[in-house]
Amino acid sequence: MTATAAPVLSSPRPAPVSRMSRWLMAALLPIGPAVIAVLRLVMPYNTTDDSATIVAKVAAHQQAQSLIVWLGFAGLLTLVPAVLWVARLTRPAAPRTTTAALVLLVPGYLALGLLVAADAALLSGVRDHVDFAVLARQFDGSHPTAVIADAIFVAGHVAGTVLLGVALWLSRVVPRWAAVATIVAQPLHFVAAVILASHPLDFAAWGLNAVGFAVAAIALVRSPDPRA
Repeated sequence: MTATAAPVLSSPRPAPVSRMSRWLMAALLPIGPAVIAVLRLVMPYNTTDDSATIVAKVAAHQQAQSLIVWLGFAGLLTLVPAVLWVARLTRPAAPRTTTAALVLLVPGYLALGLLVAADAALLSGVRDHVDFAVLARQFDGSHPTAVIADAIFVAGHVAGTVLLGVALWLSRVVPRWAAVATIVAQPLHFVAAVILASHPLDFAAWGLNAVGFAVAAIALVRSPDPRA
C-alpha cells in the first residue's frame, strides 16, 4: 500500500493592478511630501519655539496658520497611501526592510492627524480671542495622546523614510540617486526643524522626499504589474 502525497496548495496570486490605478497612484505619490514641504516653508512658527511664542506668531500670521492646517490635512490623506504603494515596488526584493519601514511610517503618518488638529484648535482659539496665556497653557497641557502622537510621528517618519529609502536602494527599482535622496531627506528635515530652525532647508529636505517618491512613481507606471 503506497501513501499518496498531499496536494501542495499554492497561495493565490495577488489580483493584477490596472494601468489606470497605477497612473492614479503614481500621481499621488509625490503629493504628500510636496505639501508638507510647502507647510514647513510657510509655517509661522519654529518647531523649537515655546508655547507662548507659538501663540503670538499664530495670532500675527493667521492666514499662514490656516494654510498649514489645510496642507497638513492633505498630507494626512496622501502620505499613507503613498508609502504603501512605494512598498509594493520594494517588497519583492527587500521584504524585511520594507516591512520595518511600514511598521514605522504608517503609525507615524496616522499620528499626524492629532498634530493637525492641535494647529487647527490653536487657530480657532486665536480667532475666538481666547487669552493668549490660556492658549499657551492649553498647548502645553494637551491630552497625553498628543504627546504620544508627536513622538510616534517624529520617530516613525524620520526612521521609517530612511528604511524605505534603503529598501529602494536594495530593490534597485529606482536610480541610486533617488534612493539616496529619500534616505537623507528626513534626517535633513530633523536637522532643519530641531537644530537649525531653518524653514528653507526644511522645504528642501521634504522636497528631496518628494523627488524620491516622484521617481518611484515613474517606476510604478513603467512596471508591468507591481504586486505586494
